[in-house]
Amino acid sequence: MESLIHTEHLKFEYQNEEETYVALDDIDLDVNEGEFVAVLGHNGSGKSTLAKHFNAILVPTSGRCIVDGLDTCEDDELFNIRQRVGMVFQNPDNQIVATIVEEDVAFALENLGVDPQQIRQRVDDALKKVDMYKFREHAPHQLSGGQKQRVAIAGVIAMRPKCIVLDEPTAMLDPKGRREVLNTIMELNKEYKTTVIIITHYMDEAALADRIVVVDHTKKVMEGTPKEVFSQVEKLKDLGLDVPQVTELCYKLRQNGVNVPCDIITEEECVKELQRLLEE
Repeated sequence: MESLIHTEHLKFEYQNEEETYVALDDIDLDVNEGEFVAVLGHNGSGKSTLAKHFNAILVPTSGRCIVDGLDTCEDDELFNIRQRVGMVFQNPDNQIVATIVEEDVAFALENLGVDPQQIRQRVDDALKKVDMYKFREHAPHQLSGGQKQRVAIAGVIAMRPKCIVLDEPTAMLDPKGRREVLNTIMELNKEYKTTVIIITHYMDEAALADRIVVVDHTKKVMEGTPKEVFSQVEKLKDLGLDVPQVTELCYKLRQNGVNVPCDIITEEECVKELQRLLEE
C-alpha cells in the first residue's frame, strides 16, 4: 500500500502569553491509501490535535506532516490538501449551514465554483452513499442526530476527498444513530475504498478498524491491529482506556483459570470459544 499521510517527528505546541503547552511530541505515523485507522486516547492525550494536522487545520511546530506528497506547512498547498482530506467533527450542528439538506451538501462545492451540473451529480451521489437521498428536501433541524451526522459526512464526500477524518463522530448520538453512522463509515471504506481515520473513545468502533494507534500524554504509545492492541488489556487499563466488552470478559475468565485466547475482540469469536469450552 502507498502512504497517503505521513508524519515524521511531528511536534505541536500551543502557546499563550504565559506558557507553552506541548500537545504532541515526536509522532511518527503512516496511513495507507484505503486503510481504516482508529486513534484512541483519553481526554487530553492529543488525539484530536493529531487529527487536525491531517488536513492542515493545525501545522507542526516542528517535524513534518505530508498529505499525498504535499507538505502541510506550505501555505500554497492548503487548498490542495483540504481537497484530499475532509474533516467531520463531533457535533453535526456545527457543520450544517443551510436550511435544506441538499443545499447544505452543495454549499462547499458552490463556494469552490464547481459547475452546477456537476454539483447536482455530486450531491445526489453523496446523499445516496450515506442513505440520505430520500431526505434531500428536508430541513436538517427535522432530522435525528445520526441523520444529521450522515448529512455532514455527505457534505465531505461531495468534495470527493481521498481521506475522511472523523473526530468522535458518534459521541453525541444514541445507539441507533451510532450504528447508522458507523455503517456509513464502514461502507465508504470497504466499498468505495475511501481512507478513513476515526478518533473515538468507543472500543467497539476501534475493533472494526484495520489498525489502531494509541496516543497518551503527547506520544504514540501503541500501534497494531485491533487483536494486537486489545490483547494488551493491562497496558490499556494503565493508560486509562477500556477494551471491547467481550475482550474484558475473556480477560476475567483467564484471571479465573479459564483457558481462553487473549485476542478475542468480537462477540462471534467469544461465542465460538465458549461453545468449544462447553463441548470439552
